[in-house]
Amino acid sequence: MSQTTQVPRPRTDSKGAAPEAGRRPASPQWAAWAFLAPVTLYLVLFYAYPLYRNLDLSLRNYTVRSFVQGDAPFTGLANYRRVFEDPTFAPALLHTVVFTGVCLVFQYAIGLALAVFFNQNFRLSATLRALFLVPWLLPLIVSASTWSWMLNSDSGIVNAVLHAVGIGPVNWLTSPSWSLTSVIIANIWIGVPFNLVVLYSGLQSIPGSLYEAAAIDGAGSWRRFWSITFPLLRPVSAITLLLGLVYTLKVFDIIWIMTKGGPADSSTTFATWSYQLGFGNLLPAFGPGAAVGNLLVVAALVFGLVYVRVQRKQALS
Repeated sequence: MSQTTQVPRPRTDSKGAAPEAGRRPASPQWAAWAFLAPVTLYLVLFYAYPLYRNLDLSLRNYTVRSFVQGDAPFTGLANYRRVFEDPTFAPALLHTVVFTGVCLVFQYAIGLALAVFFNQNFRLSATLRALFLVPWLLPLIVSASTWSWMLNSDSGIVNAVLHAVGIGPVNWLTSPSWSLTSVIIANIWIGVPFNLVVLYSGLQSIPGSLYEAAAIDGAGSWRRFWSITFPLLRPVSAITLLLGLVYTLKVFDIIWIMTKGGPADSSTTFATWSYQLGFGNLLPAFGPGAAVGNLLVVAALVFGLVYVRVQRKQALS
């Protein structure tokens, strides 16, 4: 009696196709983590760890020896208390607020005016826009050195022009009354191109049909700007002002190269004061310097959270 041997049939999927031998479907979760791993590693190494180290510096009494050996004693909030009680704190806070506020207002206003101007797409518009990007593309040390030369009291071109029109020389960089104004002017000049580029891209996304309809209804140029351009630019304006705020809060190169925070701390901001405390003395105060830097981080974080909250309210409304 013969027996027939039955060969097992290969398994098939729901479509009748046999899967490849030894191959298992990849988990979507593992694939997602694989893509996130490089970004996560980058954020941890270059953002999270430096923030942790800066926080640790501000909570310990670091000296040069303990900074190398790593045995600094824990002091809690003593460094922050020392910063708040320092006579430089109030002027530095005022200068930081004035420097940031004035720069933001003028950078945004000039950038918006130029963006509206270039949005007309006249001849040489692209060439002029490219020329306006030069201050943004130059290294900060070059821009600051150029402004230092231009505002020099004796040989600067600005005082030469003022002398030609009958105005006496101004001690832009050496007078406590003008030093903060000088660095504000230089920073406005550097920041205008960024506002121009971002706001111009926002203008390009506004449909031209809205302006045509408003013109048919008899709306003039100012009416079209306040009723169409400015409201539709609010999302772009918000992110422009936020990025400008974060950048301006931490401006150090321009002020340090032009005035070094002087004379008599007349142009000292939190950014330059933090550097002076940590590296500008023979006996560096690493803890207070890190504390001042953390105050800048907290200020930027607060404004960032306010921006996120406002954006959520606008999305829900």
